[in-house]
Parts: sequence; C-alpha cells; structure tokens
Amino acid sequence: MKPKIFIDGEHGTTGLQIRVRMADRPDVELLSIPEAERRNAAMREDLLNSADVAILCLPDDASKEAVGMLEGNNSVRIIDTSTAHRVAPGWAYGFAEMDSDQPEKIRSARLVANPGCYPTGAIGLIRPLRQAGILPERHPVTVNAVSGYTGGGKQMIAQMEDESHPEHIASPHFLYGLPLKHKHVGEMQTHGLLARAPIFSPSVGRFPQGMIVQVPLYLEDLNDGATLESVHAALTAHYAGQSIVEVVPLATSAAMARVDAVELAGKDTMKLFVFGSTGGEQINLVALLDNLGKGASGAAVQNMDLMLSA
Repeated sequence: MKPKIFIDGEHGTTGLQIRVRMADRPDVELLSIPEAERRNAAMREDLLNSADVAILCLPDDASKEAVGMLEGNNSVRIIDTSTAHRVAPGWAYGFAEMDSDQPEKIRSARLVANPGCYPTGAIGLIRPLRQAGILPERHPVTVNAVSGYTGGGKQMIAQMEDESHPEHIASPHFLYGLPLKHKHVGEMQTHGLLARAPIFSPSVGRFPQGMIVQVPLYLEDLNDGATLESVHAALTAHYAGQSIVEVVPLATSAAMARVDAVELAGKDTMKLFVFGSTGGEQINLVALLDNLGKGASGAAVQNMDLMLSA
C-alpha cells in the first residue's frame, strides 16, 4: 500500500512547491483538501489523522494547532516547515547533511522540523568548522544574506509583483530584521553549536527564488593557525560523499568574478564556497541555494523520503 501524504497548507508557497516535486511520483498517495475548505478544521483534522506523513506548511501557531490535532495518534509522522519546533526537544532537525548520523535521526524520527532557508546556509558553513575545532565557540559570528522574495510567502510575492498593491514594494533590494531579532537566530545558534547568538542581517532582492548566505571571518581569530586551505579542507571533509551539498574547489572559486543568487533557482542542491587569498587575513564563507529548494520544499521532500525509507 502506498504511503499517504497530506500537505497541510498545500495552497501556500512552500506547499505548492512540494506538490510540484511530488506531482509525478507513483510511489505515494497525496491527500488533498480543496482550497475553499482549507480553513475547515474538521476536514483538516480528518486528513491529518488519515496520513502516514503530514507535512505542515503553516505559520507557527497553526503548525502547533495541527500537531495538537494529532495528539494521541502516534502513527502519523510529521514534517513541520514552520519555525515552531526547530529547537524543540523531541524533534529531529531536518538538515540531513549536518552530521554523519543526521540521516538516521531523521529516518527514525516521528517528528522532524524542517530547517529555515537562511539557517540551512549558515549552519552548513558554521557547524563543520565548530566540529573541526577551527571556529571558537564564542566567536562573534556575523551572517549576511539575501533571499528571493518568495521567501516572504504570498503576501510578499503580491507586494513585489503587483504595482497596484496598497503596500507595493518597488525597491530592487531591501534590508529587514533591523532590530537583530530575526526568528532564525536561535536556530542558527543552536545547530551552529555557538555559545553566542550570531549577528544576522537578512535582506530581500527583486528575484523570485535564490539565496546567498555569507559568513566573513578573520583567520587570526580562528583556532590552530587556520588558513584558507584548512578551512576549505574542513568543509570538504565534512561533506565528502554528499550529493546535495557541494563544496566548490578553491581553484574554481579563485577564478570566479561573482556569485549569482539565482544560479540554483529551481534546484534542491546547495553550493559552498571559501573566498579569499592564500596568505591573506580574511576569508568569506558563502552558501548558495534556492530559498524554496534546499531552503524549504526540496528539504521537506528529502526528509520525507528518508522517513519513508525506514
């Protein structure tokens, strides 16, 4: 019998992208709720409890409500794409490449929290250096990032694309999260193995999908006489054998004139770069991904596949 999958919030940006990725898959049965009934709590609860895997593509409070609808039903496994459970006890963090044993944690978990798009890039760069003993636990990490505007959901898509929208955004690029209290910071700190919260400066560009995440570092502030080459080697060793996360060779990075935020739009992979010069004082760690790919919907499907392989 095919496993039944219910995407709660399938008509939102992340949910629609998951449906696209699963549209032609004969190995699963998709349970669906008509858009007109998406606020029908009784219908949602029935579909949630009928699923083998429920993928929650909802705001935080609605995700918590959906989890409550499954209280006592331990046969339904959950992937939550909201921020509600990303550092919660009992939830596996759905970044399979984060550690060598992370795929098995996801595979055996009933509750999986899908990572955020920005944290996927930041943690992907930071955690390997923490585990290798290169990056000090209390280092003053800064994370600078730009995302495609689809990361803001249907509301921001309308603001960016509809000139008649009462809150139309005409800017080609803008910063937000200015009080430095973005909801992704705790996730970056916890799973980045940092003792102090990173300073996170997010921004949005006038392109639908894509993302660049940057972590600049002074080499002299790192441990063990770190160099451009040793940092790159640590990342390469961490992701050895991975098919989804690629560490770009130093020679390739050195020959590049720019990094384009939209290069991986529509893809579920991630590229990591180490920029700088041999013998230089500074490096810039860069992650390139699609905010709706490896940063959201693609990761959810990857986690679902792991869970179904148990």
